Formats: sequence, structure tokens, C-alpha cells
Amino acid sequence: MTLVVFIVSLLGAMAVGVPVAFALMFCGVVLMWFMGMFNTQIIAQNMIAGADTFTLLAIPFFILAGELMNAGGLSRRIIDFAIACVGHIRGGLGIVAIMAAVIMASISGSAAADTAALAAILIPMMAKAGYNVPRSAGLIAAGGVIAPVIPPSMAFIVFGVSANVSITQLFMAGIVPGLMMGSALIATWLIVVRKDKVEALPRAPMKERVRATGRALWALGMPVIILGGIKAGVVTPTEAAVVAAAYALFVGMFIYRELSPRELPHVILQAAKTTAVIMFLVCAALVSAWLITAANIPAEITGYIEPLINRPTLLMIVIMLVVLVVGTALDLTPTILILTPVLMPIIKQAGIDPVYFGVLFIMNTCIGLLTPPVGVVLNVVSGVGRVPLGKVTVGVAPFLVAQVAVLFALVLFPDLVLVPARWLH
Repeated sequence: MTLVVFIVSLLGAMAVGVPVAFALMFCGVVLMWFMGMFNTQIIAQNMIAGADTFTLLAIPFFILAGELMNAGGLSRRIIDFAIACVGHIRGGLGIVAIMAAVIMASISGSAAADTAALAAILIPMMAKAGYNVPRSAGLIAAGGVIAPVIPPSMAFIVFGVSANVSITQLFMAGIVPGLMMGSALIATWLIVVRKDKVEALPRAPMKERVRATGRALWALGMPVIILGGIKAGVVTPTEAAVVAAAYALFVGMFIYRELSPRELPHVILQAAKTTAVIMFLVCAALVSAWLITAANIPAEITGYIEPLINRPTLLMIVIMLVVLVVGTALDLTPTILILTPVLMPIIKQAGIDPVYFGVLFIMNTCIGLLTPPVGVVLNVVSGVGRVPLGKVTVGVAPFLVAQVAVLFALVLFPDLVLVPARWLH
């Protein structure tokens, strides 16, 4: 019965337009009242405890690094580098989009920020070259959702804190799946782009390629510093976030000189607004998480799916299908915060590796950013690229199928995640 109360109160609050964070708090209050343990101190204590975590300091610094990267010219130089390398291939601008998305993902970890930067530069170029604009916008949207999978990833940080799983291990485990997502998008793009009568860009001479590489070298060095520092044990993920923000600030102001002191307050304010939204969600979700545990909801759910506990692959398929459906209605962070405390006890009981589950869970929630009606990344591409949302939704369809195919391939072949993760770690 507590499961019904939890679901009805949460969905009911969101259905009448209550913001997700307040809906989570309301859900917690209803659960307390139902269990006869109503106490406002539980809300206050859990919200404070939720924010008082050193690991979560990585979130504002990675967000700030992403904002500084876009304002300081790092993003544009990465795109110029990709154009110089592969822009001359038929369909090359699509490959540029994915190549740039993967590189930028290894710097900022923000799907919305990376997608906005790519869409602003590449959609006009692709339209001018004769590419189908809705399909191009769909490709850029699909490339943008790789950002939370390839480290550094704010989604992994939120999941790691919620599930008590090593964030460093999650970071290392996300590299190969993220690259697989990018490869699947390129393969799909090369198939669908054959219908378009496009003009390939002229092949850049070797001198221009060397020049573009030199201009992008400082930007390309950022993921090496972040991941290399974490892998070598020199910095923790939280410390790496601080290094990333400082590096982006230094390069943008003193190397590329595109970030002026006058712009800094605006950049910091944008990062602070995004951080505030995410942190408030985390704090509110931990109230519900505590009460989910107190109400023994995971055990109640386990009772319904007990036949699947000894069949981990089938269990993972069922969970992934459920998360896909939930992702159509919720944004990435709320999905993580709501489902993690419910699913993790079941995953542990089934003997599934928590790091492996975490990577697939985050991949799934990222795919949700491409699915209407919420589809945050679709809205970003539509707004920045000035392409109607309905057309972007149609354009993204083949790439959405490719992402889902990669997800379920990893469900069926877990060693594709586990073996590289152990080697990298």
C-alpha cells in the first residue's frame, strides 16, 4: 500500500504542475503522514544532510567549466578542429558534430550546454551545405546526450552519491559506452545522409589541419588533464572539477583571450542558477529517499518481481524498459533521484554490478532527453537552431533507435562495459 501512496502522491503533484523538487517533498510528507511518523525535522535534517556532501561540490565546478568553455572559445575551436579533420568527407559535417560532441562531452558533461554550442555553429552550416535540417538537428541532439555518459559527468556524480557507488569507477566505466554511442550515431548518419544531395567541404590542406590542431590544442588538453588526473589518483572527481574550471578560465582569458572580465559575472551567474536547480532537487529527493527506505518500498517492489531476481539479464531488460518510459515524462536528474533509491536494493539482491547498472541507467536517462513530451535536449536544439520541435522529433528518430540499440546490446553483453572498466580502473 505504501508503494501506491508513494506513486499516487508523486505523480499527482506533478500532474497538477507542482515543480519536481516540491513534488518530491510533498511525496515525503504524504508518506510520513501515512506511516504515522509526521515530523518536520525529518524534512529539514535530510535536506541539510543531502547538501552537506563533499562529492557534490563537483557539480557547480563542472557546470562552471562548461559555461567558461563556451564563453572562452574552447567549444568553437574543437568544432573547427573536427571540420579540418573530417569536413571533406561526404556527410562530413555530421561526423564533425559527433566528433565534437564526444570531445566536448569529455570536458563539460552537460548535455544542454554542449548541444546548444553545437547547434548554434553547425545547424546553419549544415543547412547551407544542403543537409536535411530536421535530421541534422536530430543528429546534434543525439550527439549532445553523450555528454552525461562520457566522464566527467554530473549525472554519474548524482547517481554515485545517491547509490553510494564509486564515482571514479563510474567515470572509467562510462568511457567505452559513450564511444559506442558516438560510433552508432556516425554509422546511422552515414546510412541516412545518402538521401541528401549535399556538398562536402573542400579538403583542408595539411597546413590548415596543423593550424586548426594547434589552435585547439589547449581545449583538447582539458580532458587529458581531467581523466589523466583521476586515473593517476592525483585528484578526486571533485578536485578534478575545480581544476577543469580553473583551466577553462585560464585558457579563455589568457590564451584565447575571448573571455573578458566583464563577462565573468554573467557566466558565473548562469552556472549558479543551474547549480541551484540541481542541488535543490538533490536535497528534496533525499527526503523521499530516506522515507522510501523507512517505508520498505524496495522490498515491496522486490515481491512483485521476485521471479526475475535469479535472472539478472531479464531483470535488466525489464528495468531498462521501465526507465525508458519514465524518461519520456521526467528530466534526467529527477529520474535519477527518484528511481535510484528504489532500484538499487533490487540490483544488489540480484547480484548485478552496481557500477555496470549505473552506467546503463545513466545512458537510459540520457536517451530520455530525446523523447517527447519533455525532451529537454530536443527543446534546446529547436530553440537554438530555430527548427520546429515537431520536425526535430521526426529528425531524431533514427538516431534514437541507434542509441536504444546500443543500450540493449550492453544489457545482453555486460562485458562490453565491465572488462574495459576494470582495465581502465
